[in-house]
Amino acid sequence: MLLFTPGPTPVPESVRQAMATPTLHHRTPEFEAIFKEARERLLKLFGMDEAVMLASSGTGAMQACVLNLCKTKALTINAGKFGERFGKIVTAMGKELVELKYEWNTPASLDDVKKALAQNSDIDALFIQVSESAGGLRHPVEEIAAYVKSVNSDIMVVADGITAVGVEKIDISNIDALVAGSQKALMLPPGLAMIGLSNAAVAKIGSGVDYYFNLGTEIGKQGKNTTAWTAPTTLIIGLNAIFDEIDKEGLEALYSKTIARAEATQAALESIGLNIYPTVPAKSMSTVMDEEAEAIRKLLKTKYAVNMAGGQDHLKGKIFRINQMGLIPVNESVWVVNAIEMALADLGRRPFDGTASKTFNEVYFKEN
Repeated sequence: MLLFTPGPTPVPESVRQAMATPTLHHRTPEFEAIFKEARERLLKLFGMDEAVMLASSGTGAMQACVLNLCKTKALTINAGKFGERFGKIVTAMGKELVELKYEWNTPASLDDVKKALAQNSDIDALFIQVSESAGGLRHPVEEIAAYVKSVNSDIMVVADGITAVGVEKIDISNIDALVAGSQKALMLPPGLAMIGLSNAAVAKIGSGVDYYFNLGTEIGKQGKNTTAWTAPTTLIIGLNAIFDEIDKEGLEALYSKTIARAEATQAALESIGLNIYPTVPAKSMSTVMDEEAEAIRKLLKTKYAVNMAGGQDHLKGKIFRINQMGLIPVNESVWVVNAIEMALADLGRRPFDGTASKTFNEVYFKEN
């Protein structure tokens, strides 16, 4: 079965083997050396001034950012389940909330952000997704972040990059916190969250707040190659192993192949009459809106051995999402679009003629 859900993604065999080695105690020089290597490589991936790792899901890192970087009032962008989640965290943590809400295929509007900031001079943090995976949407994060900083450089810009880090090169010039998760482009099991931080964010965090999610405590400890609490040792060993795989060709190759795969997949799907849902698609996944989305997904899983995700809430049964994150062999992506075309033939939608795989190959290999 090919796993093409937008997280968890498949864990490569070399990474599984690395994580199967004997367990290390986390308070030892041996593990500190492993942690130091992972931290240095993570800093390179983020391209930021500081980075911390947390034993949690990505939601834990989102909550840590709300707790430590928002003091008074937050502006959140809600165009899907994860933008909605930021708003719920803000409310649960007792902060004031200003929320800009959009349909799940529609990116945030810079004009709306301008208006919200003009009307709320006490906003001190913006929370936004780079890639909103509920609908496969890409927000104009860089443009919005640059405007926010031009208005007030003290406003913290927090970007959820859980389905963007490791997918594309993100301009972090105006981003203060960038969140990532282990089970996406980094192809690890769930349970390790990561946050890249600017120097301005580190200064605002100071000694930090909260207990477990105190980023001030973690920054101090992780700078000494240890963690405040028990480290997810196996996942950090796996993180080094996936960096080893990425380093065989380099980050730029990973980005270019991911983007080429996403563009080729979109072209292949459109060539067989399918409609891409978001107006601005993310490179991390390809999202199709179709009245027979569930029937297509069922055929893909039961007949063609491809497992992909559907939609949630009002999009349940209306979309399917194809993962593009990670080190995906191009032949697997070709098989996926070919299987979708065969499923359409099974449903009597169009005769199978190999159009999807032909289009995919033409677009992908033109880019590479």
